Amino acid sequence: MSDKRLLDRVAVITGGGDGIGRGIARRFAQEGARVVVADINGETGPIVAQELQDEFGVEAFFLQTDATKEEDNRRMVRETVARWGTVDILVNNAWGGDQAGLQRVDKMPDDAMDHAWHMNVMGPLWAMKESFSHMRAQGKGRIINICSLNGVNAHMGSVHYNSTKEALRSITRTAAREWANFGITANVICPAAKTTAFRMFEQMAPQVAAESEAANPMGHLGDPETEIAPVAFFLASDDSAYITGNTLFADGGSHINGAVWVPDLSD
Repeated sequence: MSDKRLLDRVAVITGGGDGIGRGIARRFAQEGARVVVADINGETGPIVAQELQDEFGVEAFFLQTDATKEEDNRRMVRETVARWGTVDILVNNAWGGDQAGLQRVDKMPDDAMDHAWHMNVMGPLWAMKESFSHMRAQGKGRIINICSLNGVNAHMGSVHYNSTKEALRSITRTAAREWANFGITANVICPAAKTTAFRMFEQMAPQVAAESEAANPMGHLGDPETEIAPVAFFLASDDSAYITGNTLFADGGSHINGAVWVPDLSD
């Protein structure tokens, strides 16, 4: 009998080619899952899918996916089902960044708001809706949506990101309530980790980024594979069968004190 807790379960991970998505993909593969690395990056995505096969001996494939587009999100699920028969675990993690930078609410461009809306709200929603019938038919499913402390703590300069991540939290809680009797759980992780998004933030505001990391109660931002991915694994496993509609803060305690950075957003 295998001690792998996700043996042969089918997991779809958006933004699986880097950062937290890659960390989750590796942990799921280590536990025996078959993994779809859905990512817009046609260079890093295939590399990660090959890593999973070579290092963990699981089935994995890369699917180029623009998480802002309805057809891509639905196709992602359809192609997974066509290959492996179902989808057991859906992780909505993708964030493709934007060109807006740090902007005050009154200056945030409409196109940045629109991009964030499709990436953080509509994309996950389309993927959830496409996955629902398959999860319902088998009487179980796990939805894990990656949200953000930015929205919880109302970080300055990123209203587009904050508001849409909080919208995704609300969608997750609603789905948890409506889909509970189908055996489908839906939960949120709010991480504090050295991700691609954080590295982009470091480039825009290095001093603020350094101050925010120093203020973390544990003194550092989490490692995507060793400190964030285990939380996703727990939510994907049978151990979390009675947990739904929750937000887990994998953040070293960052949510306790709220936002500590105050970027210069003056005119």
